[in-house]
Amino acid sequence: MTRRCRGCGNSTLTPVLDLGAVPAADHFPPRDTAIATYDAGHPLRMDQCADCGLAQLADDDTVTAEPRGIEPQALRDQAAAAVRLVHDAGLLHGHTVTEFGSPHGGTWLPLLTEHGFTETAGGPADVVLDCFGIMHEPDQRAAFAARAAATAADGVLLVQYHSLATIVAQGQWNALRHGHFAYYSLRTLRSLLQAAGMSVVTAWEFDLYGGTVLLAVRHGDHAPDAAVEKILAAEAEALAATAQLQDTVDRHVHALRDWLEAGAAQGHRVYAYGAASRAVALLAMAGAHRGLLAAVADASPAKQGCRMPGTDVPIISPAELVAANPDVVLLTLPDLLAEVRTALPELDGRWTIDDPGGPRR
Repeated sequence: MTRRCRGCGNSTLTPVLDLGAVPAADHFPPRDTAIATYDAGHPLRMDQCADCGLAQLADDDTVTAEPRGIEPQALRDQAAAAVRLVHDAGLLHGHTVTEFGSPHGGTWLPLLTEHGFTETAGGPADVVLDCFGIMHEPDQRAAFAARAAATAADGVLLVQYHSLATIVAQGQWNALRHGHFAYYSLRTLRSLLQAAGMSVVTAWEFDLYGGTVLLAVRHGDHAPDAAVEKILAAEAEALAATAQLQDTVDRHVHALRDWLEAGAAQGHRVYAYGAASRAVALLAMAGAHRGLLAAVADASPAKQGCRMPGTDVPIISPAELVAANPDVVLLTLPDLLAEVRTALPELDGRWTIDDPGGPRR
């Protein structure tokens, strides 16, 4: 059967990133289970539509329950800043709000409550929120239509997404994972929203995840402001290099493996922090094992007592990490650095950040 674009239905799809078969990103097996029993590989490939430009998960044959993580402080801080900016722009009108949540957790509803809004489950709302939620929808066209229908005629839809331009420019190939069905450029989002009868009126950029964008969207045909035009111009250059993502994979995987082996050769007690979905393919492809990486710490109780998929590396609590007195801690999510430094002062000076170019202090 011919595959069609999840967004526009076009049948011309081109592979731009293929990781082969890797463990499911959201299934963390019990710590003492055999790898062969639980860690079957699943195809993981990103295709791009020749028509609307949507980068998308080619297929997903995983069926797993994603353990809910702990929302990072950086994400909470950014959410508060985003709501202040939308308020200051005069776009928070009305009294009702609804949210299309993300399975990763987190909510903006309390922030809207502070501005006098009340959550509604029935009927269109004056403000509709989607923070990293829509990328989890296999049928993108239906997902945008649903969000348009949930937005009142004179209301605003707020959509936040991790920029594809950032993923390409910073070599964030491991943003590709099972359960994430779409990776957006602003150009593509404008097209998909237009098909749902809506227009992007303004946008804000944030440093979260290396480059996150928040859009304010309204029903009807509206001219974009200068902020939208600026992002469109900047992303065009970055997206021209999308095909180079594939080359980044080998460099990143080999650099991490070399770093882990060098640490083991020097007798270092190497640990990691952040059992994030984007660390799953990376650690599995790098051949991480307990002899190279003693454990990965994570604040989510749902992940503690499990292991990283495709490896025998256990997941432990932050308290256990401190008690282990590691020589080096690899941080898999750079956005967590300020938070973990504050929460775990005992580890000061031991943090190393994972990077596509190789771990860096």
